[in-house]
Amino acid sequence: MEKERKNAMEMGKEKKTKNKESPKEKSWRTLSVSKRQTYKVKDIRLAHSGANQLAWAEAHMPALIAIRDEYKRSKPLEGLRIAAALHVTKETGVLARTLKTMGAELYLTASNPMSTQDDVAAILASEGIHVFAWKGETDKEYYDNLKRVLESKPNLIIDDGGDLHIALHEVYKNIKLIGGTEETTTGVNRLKALQKAGLMRYPIISVNDANTKYLFDNRYGTGQSTIDGILRSTNVLIAGKCAVVVGYGWVGRGIAMRFHGLGARVIVTEINPFRALEALMDGFDVMPISKAAPMGDIFVTATGNKNVIPISVINKMKDGAILANSGHFDVEIDVNSLKNTSSSVKTIRQYLDEYTLKNKHKIYLLAEGRLVNLGAAEGHPSEVMDLSFSNQALSILYLVNNKLPPNLYNVLGEIDEKVARLKLSGIGISIDSVSEEQERYMSGWKMGT
Repeated sequence: MEKERKNAMEMGKEKKTKNKESPKEKSWRTLSVSKRQTYKVKDIRLAHSGANQLAWAEAHMPALIAIRDEYKRSKPLEGLRIAAALHVTKETGVLARTLKTMGAELYLTASNPMSTQDDVAAILASEGIHVFAWKGETDKEYYDNLKRVLESKPNLIIDDGGDLHIALHEVYKNIKLIGGTEETTTGVNRLKALQKAGLMRYPIISVNDANTKYLFDNRYGTGQSTIDGILRSTNVLIAGKCAVVVGYGWVGRGIAMRFHGLGARVIVTEINPFRALEALMDGFDVMPISKAAPMGDIFVTATGNKNVIPISVINKMKDGAILANSGHFDVEIDVNSLKNTSSSVKTIRQYLDEYTLKNKHKIYLLAEGRLVNLGAAEGHPSEVMDLSFSNQALSILYLVNNKLPPNLYNVLGEIDEKVARLKLSGIGISIDSVSEEQERYMSGWKMGT
């Protein structure tokens, strides 16, 4: 059985070698991969389970299915190759199938080493999508897989976190692209810095900044799935706990809201005065992280920044404190210092590691400090990803139909509204329309009282 599992991991007859590089080695130039492979997944025999997963997701993603049906005959992406780095979940599987139905050839890899659902990867690979992803990739394997999809010489990019975009600006400068999209806040922040430096090579649409993305995916999706990840890895009671949410952007708002709804006392820490004031008026306590450290039972980071919970803060936490991260990269909690300064480390259960500090306090880290909602759970519900991935599909189509100069763009307002209307229609909700009288009133300036 073990031999068969290894064979499934070695599609294309590539020999898997031990990772002798630094855990954080990120050199694109030194990676060596086989171009003969068409996919590489954990176990292709998981495809049946993946098919059931996709069927469930498709039943809860009516907007994206409506887009698929709209373009399945015209195939506007025919002859185009897309390279995508996304969390390989059942929801991403629905997007992958939609892009394939629209005519695209898709090369897909994970945007996080811990976020792949192996059965979904298997079913997509069996359907002719070039998938290079499995749960629990090493850092080297993660970057190997990113390189695999870029070596397909894509025409379009779909990214979540910015790693593909950055590689295309640093190493793969010879690849000519129609454009790309970016899914998440962390990636958009990197692209804004790239744009500010005047280095952007091709147009990129910030799907993250669409109303039908951040208002729902970031807030309701991450809020619910973060709690899901915490509960799956610990099964602790939330009611009565003190939850500290680090960052009050749309992700932080959603997490704080869900903690409060489950009966937790919520503290918010922020560096932005406007968001801090908003958190206060939303009913939460606001204070510096150093002051919150000895008070919190559960800490969740949601900033997109580095070491927002440093070791100096961890050392102030109470015995039994739980640490989790909901930012895209595993840099928000100072995990390296936690490992280096702890007297012992013990795995309690899957995705739950116990660190004993020098002061004898035990600190519990979830999902190795990676995205807790995808590392320890399944990520966002299908209903909310329906909105985000509908924006992805329509934004890719917009890039194909409109030649744009290199820049960072917001999702077109018409696309954003179309996604909202498709979603409402798909769940059987109708809304009012503006009358001619109301239209005249809103567009004029003479009528007042």
